[in-house]
Amino acid sequence: MKIDSRLIFSFCIAAIMSVGIASHADETRNSPYMSGLIKGQEDFVHVWTLGVPGMGDGSDKLVTIDANPTSKTYGKVIHKISVGGRGEAHHMGFTDDRKYIWAGGLDDSKIYVFDVGTSPSHPRLVKTIDNLPAKSGFLGPHTFYALPGRMLIGNLSNATDKGGVTGMSVYNNKGDFVAKYDMPTSAIKRIKGDGYGYDIAVNPAKNALLTSSFAGWNNYMRDLGELMKDPEAMKHFGNTMVMWNLKTMQPDQILAVPGAPLEIRWALAEGQDWAITATALTSQLWLVSRNAQGAWQAKDVAAIGDPAKIPLPVDISITADAKGLWVNTFMDGTTHYFDLTDPEHPQQTYSKHTGTQVNMVSQSWDGRRVYITSSLLSKWDKQGKDNEQFLRAFHWDGHELTPAFEIDFTKEQLGRPHHMKFTANPPRVASLTGVSVR
Repeated sequence: MKIDSRLIFSFCIAAIMSVGIASHADETRNSPYMSGLIKGQEDFVHVWTLGVPGMGDGSDKLVTIDANPTSKTYGKVIHKISVGGRGEAHHMGFTDDRKYIWAGGLDDSKIYVFDVGTSPSHPRLVKTIDNLPAKSGFLGPHTFYALPGRMLIGNLSNATDKGGVTGMSVYNNKGDFVAKYDMPTSAIKRIKGDGYGYDIAVNPAKNALLTSSFAGWNNYMRDLGELMKDPEAMKHFGNTMVMWNLKTMQPDQILAVPGAPLEIRWALAEGQDWAITATALTSQLWLVSRNAQGAWQAKDVAAIGDPAKIPLPVDISITADAKGLWVNTFMDGTTHYFDLTDPEHPQQTYSKHTGTQVNMVSQSWDGRRVYITSSLLSKWDKQGKDNEQFLRAFHWDGHELTPAFEIDFTKEQLGRPHHMKFTANPPRVASLTGVSVR
Protein backbone atom coordinates (compact mmCIF):
# COMPACT_ATOMS: atom_id res chain seq x y z
CA MET A 1 0.00 0.00 0.00
CA LYS A 2 1.37 3.40 -1.00
CA ILE A 3 1.23 6.01 1.77
CA ASP A 4 0.89 9.70 0.92
CA SER A 5 3.89 11.44 2.46
CA ARG A 6 1.93 14.71 2.58
CA LEU A 7 -0.66 13.09 4.87
CA ILE A 8 2.07 11.75 7.13
CA PHE A 9 3.66 15.19 7.32
CA SER A 10 0.32 16.85 8.18
CA PHE A 11 -0.39 14.20 10.80
CA CYS A 12 3.00 14.76 12.43
CA ILE A 13 2.40 18.51 12.64
CA ALA A 14 -1.08 18.02 14.13
CA ALA A 15 0.19 15.52 16.69
CA ILE A 16 3.01 17.74 17.87
CA MET A 17 0.76 20.79 18.10
CA SER A 18 -1.70 18.84 20.21
CA VAL A 19 0.87 18.45 23.01
CA GLY A 20 1.84 22.10 22.83
CA ILE A 21 5.03 23.78 21.68
CA ALA A 22 6.54 26.72 23.50
CA SER A 23 6.43 29.77 21.26
CA HIS A 24 9.53 31.89 21.51
CA ALA A 25 11.14 34.66 19.60
CA ASP A 26 14.84 34.01 19.08
CA GLU A 27 18.24 35.63 19.02
CA THR A 28 18.10 35.99 15.25
CA ARG A 29 15.29 34.46 13.22
CA ASN A 30 14.92 30.85 14.25
CA SER A 31 11.95 28.51 14.31
CA PRO A 32 9.98 28.21 17.59
CA TYR A 33 10.41 24.43 17.25
CA MET A 34 14.18 24.71 17.55
CA SER A 35 15.98 23.80 20.78
CA GLY A 36 19.18 25.34 22.09
CA LEU A 37 18.15 28.97 22.38
CA ILE A 38 21.13 31.19 23.22
CA LYS A 39 19.99 33.73 25.79
CA GLY A 40 23.51 34.66 26.84
CA GLN A 41 26.63 35.51 24.87
CA GLU A 42 26.94 33.86 21.48
CA ASP A 43 30.37 32.35 20.87
CA PHE A 44 30.39 32.20 17.07
CA VAL A 45 28.79 33.89 14.08
CA HIS A 46 28.52 31.74 10.98
CA VAL A 47 28.23 33.65 7.70
CA TRP A 48 26.99 32.05 4.49
CA THR A 49 29.15 33.77 1.91
CA LEU A 50 28.91 34.15 -1.88
CA GLY A 51 32.01 33.25 -3.82
CA VAL A 52 33.62 35.86 -6.09
CA PRO A 53 35.67 34.86 -9.15
CA GLY A 54 39.35 35.56 -8.55
CA MET A 55 38.88 36.13 -4.83
CA GLY A 56 40.44 33.37 -2.75
CA ASP A 57 39.17 30.03 -4.02
CA GLY A 58 36.16 31.75 -5.64
CA SER A 59 33.75 29.35 -3.94
CA ASP A 60 30.70 29.84 -1.77
CA LYS A 61 31.66 29.11 1.82
CA LEU A 62 30.58 29.04 5.44
CA VAL A 63 32.75 31.46 7.41
CA THR A 64 32.99 31.22 11.20
CA ILE A 65 33.87 34.27 13.31
CA ASP A 66 34.74 34.30 17.01
CA ALA A 67 32.14 36.53 18.72
CA ASN A 68 33.03 35.98 22.38
CA PRO A 69 34.79 39.08 23.77
CA THR A 70 36.66 36.97 26.34
CA SER A 71 38.34 34.95 23.61
CA LYS A 72 41.87 35.62 22.32
CA THR A 73 40.54 35.42 18.74
CA TYR A 74 37.52 37.68 19.33
CA GLY A 75 36.41 39.42 16.15
CA LYS A 76 38.55 37.19 13.93
CA VAL A 77 37.80 34.59 11.27
CA ILE A 78 38.67 31.25 12.85
CA HIS A 79 37.35 28.82 10.23
CA LYS A 80 36.04 28.63 6.70
CA ILE A 81 34.77 25.74 4.64
CA SER A 82 34.16 25.97 0.90
CA VAL A 83 31.57 23.96 -0.99
CA GLY A 84 33.53 23.71 -4.23
CA GLY A 85 31.53 26.01 -6.45
CA ARG A 86 29.43 29.17 -6.79
CA GLY A 87 25.66 28.78 -6.57
CA GLU A 88 24.56 32.18 -5.18
CA ALA A 89 24.84 31.42 -1.47
CA HIS A 90 21.99 33.21 0.30
CA HIS A 91 20.07 31.93 3.35
CA MET A 92 20.42 29.12 5.85
CA GLY A 93 18.61 27.66 8.85
CA PHE A 94 19.12 25.27 11.77
CA THR A 95 17.54 21.86 12.14
CA ASP A 96 15.20 21.54 15.12
CA ASP A 97 18.01 20.17 17.33
CA ARG A 98 20.32 23.05 16.32
CA LYS A 99 23.07 20.58 15.45
CA TYR A 100 23.02 21.21 11.71
CA ILE A 101 22.76 24.19 9.39
CA TRP A 102 21.10 23.81 5.99
CA ALA A 103 22.32 26.44 3.50
CA GLY A 104 21.07 27.00 -0.03
CA GLY A 105 22.14 28.40 -3.39
CA LEU A 106 19.63 30.53 -5.27
CA ASP A 107 21.28 29.88 -8.64
CA ASP A 108 22.18 26.18 -8.64
CA SER A 109 19.46 25.17 -6.11
CA LYS A 110 21.87 22.99 -4.16
CA ILE A 111 21.47 22.58 -0.41
CA TYR A 112 24.48 22.06 1.85
CA VAL A 113 24.21 20.53 5.31
CA PHE A 114 26.86 21.57 7.83
CA ASP A 115 27.48 19.91 11.19
CA VAL A 116 27.76 22.76 13.71
CA GLY A 117 26.86 20.69 16.77
CA THR A 118 29.96 18.54 17.10
CA SER A 119 32.38 21.47 17.05
CA PRO A 120 30.71 24.87 16.58
CA SER A 121 34.05 26.57 15.95
CA HIS A 122 34.86 24.19 13.09
CA PRO A 123 31.73 23.24 11.11
CA ARG A 124 31.92 20.30 8.69
CA LEU A 125 30.11 19.82 5.39
CA VAL A 126 28.37 16.47 5.79
CA LYS A 127 25.82 16.33 2.97
CA THR A 128 24.93 17.97 -0.34
CA ILE A 129 21.32 17.77 -1.58
CA ASP A 130 20.96 18.41 -5.29
CA ASN A 131 17.52 16.96 -6.09
CA LEU A 132 15.25 19.89 -5.22
CA PRO A 133 14.33 20.73 -8.86
CA ALA A 134 13.83 17.07 -9.79
CA LYS A 135 11.73 16.22 -6.73
CA SER A 136 9.64 19.39 -6.44
CA GLY A 137 9.96 21.35 -9.67
CA PHE A 138 11.11 24.33 -7.61
CA LEU A 139 14.29 26.41 -7.82
CA GLY A 140 16.03 28.83 -5.49
CA PRO A 141 15.81 27.42 -1.94
CA HIS A 142 15.56 30.53 0.20
CA THR A 143 14.12 30.04 3.69
CA PHE A 144 15.04 27.01 5.80
CA TYR A 145 12.53 26.62 8.63
CA ALA A 146 12.86 23.86 11.21
CA LEU A 147 9.85 21.71 12.03
CA PRO A 148 10.01 18.65 14.28
CA GLY A 149 12.22 16.20 12.40
CA ARG A 150 11.71 18.12 9.18
CA MET A 151 13.04 21.08 7.22
CA LEU A 152 10.44 23.27 5.52
CA ILE A 153 11.96 25.17 2.61
CA GLY A 154 10.53 28.29 1.01
CA ASN A 155 11.59 28.51 -2.63
CA LEU A 156 11.70 31.44 -5.05
CA SER A 157 11.29 30.01 -8.52
CA ASN A 158 10.41 27.02 -10.69
CA ALA A 159 12.23 24.80 -13.16
CA THR A 160 9.74 25.29 -16.00
CA ASP A 161 10.09 28.98 -16.88
CA LYS A 162 12.28 30.24 -14.00
CA GLY A 163 9.57 32.74 -13.10
CA GLY A 164 8.20 33.54 -9.67
CA VAL A 165 5.46 30.89 -9.36
CA THR A 166 6.83 28.42 -6.83
CA GLY A 167 6.08 26.64 -3.57
CA MET A 168 7.40 25.07 -0.39
CA SER A 169 9.20 21.75 -0.10
CA VAL A 170 9.73 19.48 2.88
CA TYR A 171 12.68 17.22 3.64
CA ASN A 172 13.32 15.09 6.69
CA ASN A 173 16.40 15.78 8.75
CA LYS A 174 18.26 12.98 6.95
CA GLY A 175 17.90 14.88 3.69
CA ASP A 176 15.12 12.81 2.11
CA PHE A 177 12.39 14.59 0.14
CA VAL A 178 8.99 14.32 1.82
CA ALA A 179 6.44 16.64 0.20
CA LYS A 180 5.77 19.83 -1.78
CA TYR A 181 3.14 22.55 -1.46
CA ASP A 182 2.36 24.93 -4.32
CA MET A 183 1.80 28.60 -3.59
CA PRO A 184 -1.81 29.43 -4.50
CA THR A 185 -2.50 31.02 -7.89
CA SER A 186 -6.30 30.92 -7.72
CA ALA A 187 -8.50 33.20 -5.65
CA ILE A 188 -9.29 32.62 -1.97
CA LYS A 189 -12.03 34.83 -0.53
CA ARG A 190 -11.93 37.00 -3.65
CA ILE A 191 -8.18 37.72 -3.51
CA LYS A 192 -6.14 36.04 -6.25
CA GLY A 193 -2.82 34.45 -5.43
CA ASP A 194 0.24 35.26 -7.52
CA GLY A 195 2.01 31.99 -6.69
CA TYR A 196 5.18 33.74 -5.52
CA GLY A 197 7.19 32.78 -2.45
CA TYR A 198 9.94 34.04 -0.18
CA ASP A 199 9.90 33.82 3.63
CA ILE A 200 8.16 31.41 6.03
CA ALA A 201 7.18 32.12 9.63
CA VAL A 202 5.13 29.97 12.01
CA ASN A 203 3.02 30.86 15.03
CA PRO A 204 2.15 27.46 16.53
CA ALA A 205 -0.29 28.89 19.10
CA LYS A 206 -2.42 30.28 16.26
CA ASN A 207 -2.03 27.26 13.97
CA ALA A 208 -0.65 29.82 11.52
CA LEU A 209 2.02 29.58 8.85
CA LEU A 210 2.60 32.87 7.01
CA THR A 211 4.48 33.21 3.72
CA SER A 212 5.62 36.23 1.72
CA SER A 213 6.61 36.79 -1.91
CA PHE A 214 9.50 38.13 -3.95
CA ALA A 215 10.57 37.17 -7.49
CA GLY A 216 11.81 34.30 -9.64
CA TRP A 217 15.23 33.36 -11.00
CA ASN A 218 14.71 35.50 -14.12
CA ASN A 219 14.67 38.61 -11.93
CA TYR A 220 16.98 37.90 -9.01
CA MET A 221 19.80 36.61 -11.20
CA ARG A 222 19.64 39.66 -13.48
CA ASP A 223 21.70 42.84 -13.17
CA LEU A 224 19.76 45.20 -10.93
CA GLY A 225 20.30 48.27 -13.11
CA GLU A 226 18.99 46.48 -16.18
CA LEU A 227 16.10 44.98 -14.26
CA MET A 228 14.87 48.33 -12.94
CA LYS A 229 14.86 49.75 -16.48
CA ASP A 230 12.68 46.90 -17.77
CA PRO A 231 8.99 47.77 -17.14
CA GLU A 232 7.81 44.26 -18.00
CA ALA A 233 10.28 42.57 -15.65
CA MET A 234 9.31 44.94 -12.82
CA LYS A 235 5.77 43.58 -13.04
CA HIS A 236 7.06 40.19 -11.96
CA PHE A 237 7.43 40.72 -8.24
CA GLY A 238 5.23 39.31 -5.51
CA ASN A 239 2.31 41.29 -4.14
CA THR A 240 0.78 38.86 -1.68
CA MET A 241 1.19 37.06 1.61
CA VAL A 242 -0.54 33.77 2.35
CA MET A 243 -1.87 32.52 5.68
CA TRP A 244 -1.76 28.74 5.83
CA ASN A 245 -3.40 26.27 8.19
CA LEU A 246 -0.31 24.75 9.81
CA LYS A 247 -1.99 21.45 10.66
CA THR A 248 -3.33 20.76 7.18
CA MET A 249 -0.74 22.74 5.20
CA GLN A 250 -3.52 24.28 3.14
CA PRO A 251 -3.81 28.01 2.32
CA ASP A 252 -6.63 29.67 4.25
CA GLN A 253 -6.32 33.30 3.21
CA ILE A 254 -4.44 35.50 0.74
CA LEU A 255 -3.50 39.00 1.81
CA ALA A 256 -2.83 41.79 -0.70
CA VAL A 257 0.56 43.33 0.19
CA PRO A 258 1.93 45.16 -2.87
CA GLY A 259 5.62 45.82 -3.33
CA ALA A 260 7.37 42.49 -2.61
CA PRO A 261 6.90 41.71 1.10
CA LEU A 262 10.08 40.04 2.31
CA GLU A 263 11.09 38.91 5.82
CA ILE A 264 8.31 38.02 8.29
CA ARG A 265 8.58 38.32 12.05
CA TRP A 266 5.88 37.10 14.42
CA ALA A 267 5.52 38.85 17.76
CA LEU A 268 5.63 35.80 20.00
CA ALA A 269 5.83 37.67 23.29
CA GLU A 270 3.07 36.95 25.79
CA GLY A 271 -0.29 38.35 24.72
CA GLN A 272 0.82 39.35 21.21
CA ASP A 273 -1.06 38.25 18.11
CA TRP A 274 0.53 39.84 15.06
CA ALA A 275 3.35 39.67 12.54
CA ILE A 276 5.24 42.35 10.67
CA THR A 277 7.00 42.57 7.30
CA ALA A 278 8.64 45.16 5.06
CA THR A 279 8.01 45.67 1.36
CA ALA A 280 11.15 46.05 -0.73
CA LEU A 281 9.76 48.09 -3.61
CA THR A 282 7.42 50.42 -1.71
CA SER A 283 9.44 50.81 1.54
CA GLN A 284 6.57 50.21 3.94
CA LEU A 285 6.12 48.28 7.16
CA TRP A 286 3.02 46.08 7.00
CA LEU A 287 1.19 44.69 10.04
CA VAL A 288 -0.60 41.35 9.80
CA SER A 289 -3.18 40.98 12.56
CA ARG A 290 -6.76 39.86 13.17
CA ASN A 291 -9.70 42.18 12.56
CA ALA A 292 -12.79 42.47 14.76
CA GLN A 293 -14.32 39.43 13.05
CA GLY A 294 -11.25 37.31 13.70
CA ALA A 295 -10.02 37.22 10.11
CA TRP A 296 -6.42 38.04 9.24
CA GLN A 297 -5.75 41.41 7.66
CA ALA A 298 -2.69 43.26 6.37
CA LYS A 299 -2.23 47.01 6.43
CA ASP A 300 0.67 49.40 5.89
CA VAL A 301 1.54 51.11 9.15
CA ALA A 302 4.76 53.07 8.54
CA ALA A 303 7.11 54.32 5.84
CA ILE A 304 10.75 53.25 5.92
CA GLY A 305 12.97 56.20 5.03
CA ASP A 306 11.80 58.12 1.96
CA PRO A 307 9.90 55.63 -0.24
CA ALA A 308 10.24 57.98 -3.23
CA LYS A 309 14.01 57.34 -3.17
CA ILE A 310 13.51 53.54 -3.11
CA PRO A 311 15.84 52.85 -0.15
CA LEU A 312 15.09 49.10 -0.62
CA PRO A 313 14.42 47.60 2.83
CA VAL A 314 15.94 44.14 2.74
CA ASP A 315 15.95 42.69 6.26
CA ILE A 316 14.26 43.15 9.61
CA SER A 317 14.95 41.82 13.12
CA ILE A 318 12.37 42.01 15.90
CA THR A 319 13.35 42.23 19.57
CA ALA A 320 12.49 39.37 21.92
CA ASP A 321 9.80 41.45 23.65
CA ALA A 322 8.35 42.56 20.28
CA LYS A 323 8.75 46.22 21.23
CA GLY A 324 11.44 47.10 18.73
CA LEU A 325 12.40 46.38 15.13
CA TRP A 326 15.66 46.81 13.24
CA VAL A 327 15.34 47.50 9.49
CA ASN A 328 18.22 47.62 7.01
CA THR A 329 17.81 49.61 3.78
CA PHE A 330 20.27 48.51 1.11
CA MET A 331 20.51 51.44 -1.28
CA ASP A 332 21.27 54.15 1.29
CA GLY A 333 23.25 51.91 3.67
CA THR A 334 21.09 52.77 6.68
CA THR A 335 20.13 50.80 9.77
CA HIS A 336 16.82 51.98 11.27
CA TYR A 337 15.22 51.23 14.64
CA PHE A 338 11.45 51.38 15.08
CA ASP A 339 9.56 51.47 18.36
CA LEU A 340 6.82 48.82 18.11
CA THR A 341 5.18 49.49 21.47
CA ASP A 342 2.10 50.30 19.43
CA PRO A 343 2.40 48.00 16.39
CA GLU A 344 -0.44 49.86 14.68
CA HIS A 345 1.77 52.97 14.67
CA PRO A 346 5.49 52.13 14.56
CA GLN A 347 7.78 55.09 15.17
CA GLN A 348 11.36 55.36 13.93
CA THR A 349 13.44 56.47 16.91
CA TYR A 350 16.96 55.92 15.60
CA SER A 351 18.94 55.50 12.38
CA LYS A 352 22.61 55.20 11.49
CA HIS A 353 24.53 54.99 8.22
CA THR A 354 26.32 51.66 8.66
CA GLY A 355 27.83 51.12 5.21
CA THR A 356 27.66 52.00 1.52
CA GLN A 357 25.38 48.99 1.20
CA VAL A 358 23.84 46.97 4.04
CA ASN A 359 21.71 43.88 3.95
CA MET A 360 21.17 41.36 6.75
CA VAL A 361 20.71 42.39 10.39
CA SER A 362 20.73 39.98 13.35
CA GLN A 363 20.63 40.67 17.07
CA SER A 364 21.35 38.76 20.24
CA TRP A 365 18.45 37.62 22.44
CA ASP A 366 19.07 40.43 24.93
CA GLY A 367 19.31 42.98 22.11
CA ARG A 368 22.71 44.25 23.24
CA ARG A 369 24.59 43.10 20.14
CA VAL A 370 23.66 43.78 16.52
CA TYR A 371 25.40 42.26 13.50
CA ILE A 372 25.17 43.55 9.94
CA THR A 373 26.36 42.14 6.61
CA SER A 374 26.63 43.90 3.28
CA SER A 375 25.78 41.68 0.32
CA LEU A 376 22.31 41.35 -1.20
CA LEU A 377 22.77 39.37 -4.43
CA SER A 378 25.84 39.00 -6.65
CA LYS A 379 24.20 40.94 -9.49
CA TRP A 380 22.46 43.47 -7.24
CA ASP A 381 25.42 44.59 -5.13
CA LYS A 382 26.92 47.98 -5.89
CA GLN A 383 30.05 48.45 -7.98
CA GLY A 384 33.41 50.16 -7.48
CA LYS A 385 34.20 51.85 -4.17
CA ASP A 386 30.61 51.35 -2.98
CA ASN A 387 30.98 47.58 -3.19
CA GLU A 388 31.94 47.20 0.46
CA GLN A 389 31.80 43.61 1.68
CA PHE A 390 31.84 43.23 5.44
CA LEU A 391 30.40 41.93 8.66
CA ARG A 392 30.11 44.70 11.24
CA ALA A 393 29.29 44.02 14.88
CA PHE A 394 27.85 46.71 17.13
CA HIS A 395 26.97 47.22 20.77
CA TRP A 396 23.48 48.63 21.39
CA ASP A 397 22.67 50.42 24.65
CA GLY A 398 19.17 51.45 23.65
CA HIS A 399 20.36 54.79 22.32
CA GLU A 400 23.37 54.34 20.03
CA LEU A 401 25.10 51.67 17.93
CA THR A 402 28.83 51.64 18.73
CA PRO A 403 31.34 49.51 16.79
CA ALA A 404 32.54 46.25 18.36
CA PHE A 405 34.52 44.69 15.51
CA GLU A 406 34.55 44.40 11.72
CA ILE A 407 35.60 41.77 9.19
CA ASP A 408 36.52 43.06 5.73
CA PHE A 409 35.50 40.12 3.52
CA THR A 410 37.26 41.57 0.48
CA LYS A 411 40.55 42.09 2.28
CA GLU A 412 40.28 38.60 3.78
CA GLN A 413 39.59 37.19 0.27
CA LEU A 414 36.37 35.54 1.46
CA GLY A 415 33.63 36.82 -0.84
CA ARG A 416 30.26 38.51 -0.32
CA PRO A 417 28.80 37.94 3.19
CA HIS A 418 25.07 37.42 3.43
CA HIS A 419 23.15 35.42 6.06
CA MET A 420 24.27 34.92 9.68
CA LYS A 421 23.58 32.33 12.36
CA PHE A 422 24.84 32.15 15.96
CA THR A 423 26.16 29.17 17.89
CA ALA A 424 27.61 28.69 21.36
CA ASN A 425 29.89 26.09 22.88
CA PRO A 426 27.73 23.18 24.14
CA PRO A 427 28.14 23.83 27.91
CA ARG A 428 26.74 27.35 27.47
CA VAL A 429 23.67 26.55 25.36
CA ALA A 430 20.26 26.79 27.02
CA SER A 431 17.19 24.91 25.94
CA LEU A 432 13.80 26.56 25.48
CA THR A 433 12.95 25.47 29.03
CA GLY A 434 16.06 27.20 30.40
CA VAL A 435 17.81 23.93 31.28
CA SER A 436 21.46 23.92 30.27
CA VAL A 437 22.56 21.34 27.74
CA ARG A 438 25.87 19.66 28.61
